[in-house]
Amino acid sequence: MLDAPFGARLPSGRFLRAIVREPKASEKMATIGIVQEGDPILREVAQPFDLPVEAEDARRVVAELHSAIKRADTIHHFAKGMGVAAPQLGIRRAAAVVRTLDGEYIILINPQIISESAETDEQYEGCWSFFDVRGKVPRALSIEVEHQDIDGTRRITVFDRAVARLVAHEIDHLRGQLYVDRLSGGTLIPMSEYEGSGSAWNFLSQGRY
Repeated sequence: MLDAPFGARLPSGRFLRAIVREPKASEKMATIGIVQEGDPILREVAQPFDLPVEAEDARRVVAELHSAIKRADTIHHFAKGMGVAAPQLGIRRAAAVVRTLDGEYIILINPQIISESAETDEQYEGCWSFFDVRGKVPRALSIEVEHQDIDGTRRITVFDRAVARLVAHEIDHLRGQLYVDRLSGGTLIPMSEYEGSGSAWNFLSQGRY
């Protein structure tokens, strides 16, 4: 290997050009503070907030989640919506934020799925913590989620179709589960083979949120 600075003129009169490798998607996610596969925190159950006692802690974590979404926007186009859970930032607390395809933000504090529809479908999912691959995952088309406001008020919200999938994915993170635990069969495929990048999930009918 020639040892010369970039752009240096070699004795032959040629210039040495540096070969720059494009960072992998997972490497880009790591640079914005997303915990990557193999970190044990991704397999831990997140600690719930004691609300309203820990309201300020919850606000602080939610703010960090919003900040992570802004950073992720700079490195990838999310055509299906997006979400991030606190453990993916190295925070062992039960909070997540989802941004829908319509740009609406859903804050999930101490969320639990309390019921699911019998009707399911399968879609490819990705995860910020191993973003180089995609896998097909079956999920309920509708879920009922109990969660809390910052002041401790408990709410029950029904999510459908794409939003249900995004929310369920993040709630899995808070339970120490990853979508690879739910694969319907086959193997993960690399991003280079995934044909759905840049387009929304396809459902037979539009659900409600």
